[in-house]
Amino acid sequence: MKQQLDEIDWKILAELQANGRITNVELASKVGISAPPCLRRVRTLEQNGIIEGYFAQLNEKKIGYELTAFAMVSLAQQSEHDLLKFEKMTEGWELVRECYMLSGEIDFMLRCVAHDLSEFQDFIVKQLTAAPNVAGVKTSLVIRRSKWLAGGAIEPVKVPG
Repeated sequence: MKQQLDEIDWKILAELQANGRITNVELASKVGISAPPCLRRVRTLEQNGIIEGYFAQLNEKKIGYELTAFAMVSLAQQSEHDLLKFEKMTEGWELVRECYMLSGEIDFMLRCVAHDLSEFQDFIVKQLTAAPNVAGVKTSLVIRRSKWLAGGAIEPVKVPG
């Protein structure tokens, strides 16, 4: 069942998306309610899967991953079984940080990170193109990221204070 979100829920989501480390007391103050109902609302949002988790956003370059690339993958067969099998395979590839199934010519787009070009090339040759049912792979290296926003699209909410 889909949870109906009210204005307070949207404010909570916007605040948590901006700062996942905010305390419940600070969050309650920012959204204009007291701490106990704020915590209940957050727990409900978590239990209903609207808030999927919390994590630290790392600077990939500062921890040694100098290369980001996209790999566009075409499969020879696109039955549901084949698509699920490929998705499962990507879970074991640490260089693949995101995997999207697409409509159109390309079946999947993978966002990959690697320490260097050599590591990425090894992955492409030894794992990705060698994987069962992979018919073709096209890659593009990232020159720079121009925009990145955390989480989902939330319309700006006017928070009092």
